[in-house]
Amino acid sequence: MVKLKSILEKSYLFIILAILYAPIVFLIIYSFSNSSNFNFSQGFNFKAYISIFTSDKSPELWSAVGNTLLIATVSSIVATVMGTFASIGIFHLGKRMRRLVENINQFPIINSEIVMAVSLMVFFVTFAFPEGYLRLIIAHIAFCTPYVVLNVLPKLEAMDPNIYEAALDLGANPFKALTKVMFPIITPGIVGGFVMAFIMSMDDFIITQINKGAATGINTLSTYIYSDARVQGLEPFWYAIFSIIFVAVLALVLSINLVKISKQKKKEKEGAK
Repeated sequence: MVKLKSILEKSYLFIILAILYAPIVFLIIYSFSNSSNFNFSQGFNFKAYISIFTSDKSPELWSAVGNTLLIATVSSIVATVMGTFASIGIFHLGKRMRRLVENINQFPIINSEIVMAVSLMVFFVTFAFPEGYLRLIIAHIAFCTPYVVLNVLPKLEAMDPNIYEAALDLGANPFKALTKVMFPIITPGIVGGFVMAFIMSMDDFIITQINKGAATGINTLSTYIYSDARVQGLEPFWYAIFSIIFVAVLALVLSINLVKISKQKKKEKEGAK
């Protein structure tokens, strides 16, 4: 009976993982077909990957990639700084006020993205923000900061609340206690928040599409994919790009987790000694 239960649990996990990742596996496989019809009539080849650099659309594509990385990098850095200090402030609030602020922080996450996109557009038009990068970066900061807070707060809650006070009692000023004591403890949450903000910013379409301004000519990867696919459908090189993005994000997440595991094992060995 126990063996049957174990088999069913593993089978359930395998089915869930298959549902989640089978489409991505097929996408990666067909990225080597150089075909939009999901067949290998041209054999297994790397033409789709080569066309990323040699296609007539390569200049527009790389411009969109550059815009995506620029907006994601700037907005995620600012969102990480804002979200980290906001988390520290929320952590030190009273119970009722803290619960209220935490619920407010979750509104942009649980709310429909189209509502936030239109709200930001109304805000920018009302206060006459210039179209272009400024609007997009502010919009992405507003969109990403709550995710940083959700990553940092659990680390603060797991921290011994007396450590900061102990550092002050031992002669450290508030800034040194913050940077030398609190920040090292919550660094995994800060890094996780930055990665989450960066990925969410890169992935965003609705907020970017509505707030980029039609006359600016600015495209991120998501908006360029939409405009290109709407006219000609998805060309083979898009499958190659999607595969590269997935592998890059997967490598980043695995690297972060491997570092966490190695640090945890090191701490366990030092504690055993």
